[in-house]
Amino acid sequence: MEDAKEEIRARLPVEDVVGQYIELKRAGRSLKGRSPWGVDKTPSFMVSPEKGIWHDFSANKGGDIFSFIMEVEGVSFREALEKLATQAGVELKKYGGGDKKLAERKRRMKEILELSCRYYQFCLTKNKKVCEYVFYKRNMNRATVKEFRIGYAPNQGKALVQFLGKKGYKPSEMEAAGVLNRFKGDLFRGRMMVPFIDTGGVIGYTARILDQGEPKYLNTPETLLFNKSRFVFGLVQAKEAIREQNFVVIVEGNMDVISSHQAGVKQAVATSGTAMTEGHLKILSRLTPDVRLAYDGDAAGVNATERAIMLAGDLGVNLSVISDYHGAKDPDELIQKDPELWKQAVQKHQPAVDWLLGKYEENLDLSSGPGKKEYAGMAMKLLKNVPDAVEKKHYMQQVARKLDCSIEDLQESGKVVESPKRLKKVASEVKNDMVSGVKDNLQAIMVYGGVTGIKGVEMPEDETKLKELEMIFDTRYGGWDSVALEKEAKELLKRYKVESSKQEVERLTKELATAEEKGDDETAAEILKRIMVLKKGE
Repeated sequence: MEDAKEEIRARLPVEDVVGQYIELKRAGRSLKGRSPWGVDKTPSFMVSPEKGIWHDFSANKGGDIFSFIMEVEGVSFREALEKLATQAGVELKKYGGGDKKLAERKRRMKEILELSCRYYQFCLTKNKKVCEYVFYKRNMNRATVKEFRIGYAPNQGKALVQFLGKKGYKPSEMEAAGVLNRFKGDLFRGRMMVPFIDTGGVIGYTARILDQGEPKYLNTPETLLFNKSRFVFGLVQAKEAIREQNFVVIVEGNMDVISSHQAGVKQAVATSGTAMTEGHLKILSRLTPDVRLAYDGDAAGVNATERAIMLAGDLGVNLSVISDYHGAKDPDELIQKDPELWKQAVQKHQPAVDWLLGKYEENLDLSSGPGKKEYAGMAMKLLKNVPDAVEKKHYMQQVARKLDCSIEDLQESGKVVESPKRLKKVASEVKNDMVSGVKDNLQAIMVYGGVTGIKGVEMPEDETKLKELEMIFDTRYGGWDSVALEKEAKELLKRYKVESSKQEVERLTKELATAEEKGDDETAAEILKRIMVLKKGE
């Protein structure tokens, strides 16, 4: 079930799962809240969206989304898996053939997509007409074509099918990879091929028709590898630039992304064949809080920006809008006109709320009563999604001045009532595990603090546990020097031995009572000896 677990993890961010039970607030790159088991006096429950793990410093518990549900619901792993699978929309029966069988299917799909990408790239080099379209009409240079692995699908019935068939792949495998149509022929024909690429390689395609025909763009259907609600086009190529420049530009089309990268603005990405989802925004928010939207200024662009503000919510994202296209309809057209103008436009961004309020004002008659009423309603609906109280008050004052009314009048008109979030009940109780807490701190110092020579404590190998220990180290010991860390490790080792001994004595005492109740004198005597040895060691 490892593949099923990975799919569920990919679809359910840890902050979403935990946020159903705990009210979380951003604390730097992490999120913080109160323990769901009521064992802390101040917020000590940490969540790392980037690592996908949680840790309760008061209860000394932590792990991934599966361990969290097991703890708060008091259920087994299988029950937690089924619960989260339902929430994520993952059908576990698809993974019923065993991890090895599913892994083999995915491996074959990846091979098909990689081979097809190379095939399409080869076909591009052999077609003069297509080369003219790509290099001259679309103005792509060779470096861009190579970086984005642009290709061409021949306008034939089964060219790719025959190519893959000779390589030993079955039609059913090609269909699973998303390259066949319903007639078992090539899905893509006579199109410029732009592959969808993630960290694992090619997972699908978007294809543009070269001659007359519909649809203009044709995308790969969703498969085991490609999910459009989570895939961000161009992110593999943009990730390094986003981290370096600390901002990302979201454009509408894939060609906008490619043109932007060629023009030197490599922080550009796009959602593919779908509107922006919370999943898209969360992926990007883990890289930077500065998200700039380069949408059209039409009704669709306004709606998309409204949706982005609604989704941004508590993600800690600063949304702004790029709108100065110097008369061009989109970034691609502006770049064809002058790449330098696009670079300038990216720097001339304004807060998304300011841009939207300006659009509302353009489309309404604020000299009339009905116009003012509609503007107030739209503005208050928008401001409901601004989480920061100071920022929200700023905009309410701005709108009130625009309408020549008081904030109280505006609030009365909007009637925005924000009901508190309903959190799920925690079905289990968790006691503070002192031994686990001391052990976690000691292991965190051993693994991430560079302290050596500690004996009697094993080093963890589980990836989730290692991520949890990294968060513990960053939170507790991030600013400590080597001398302080070594001293702390020695103190923790002493405490660990003492607390472990106490815990073992408690366990043996219960076993002793059971043995005495049964009249098993021999076992009772042996247990008593072990207890005395442990107490002597204390």
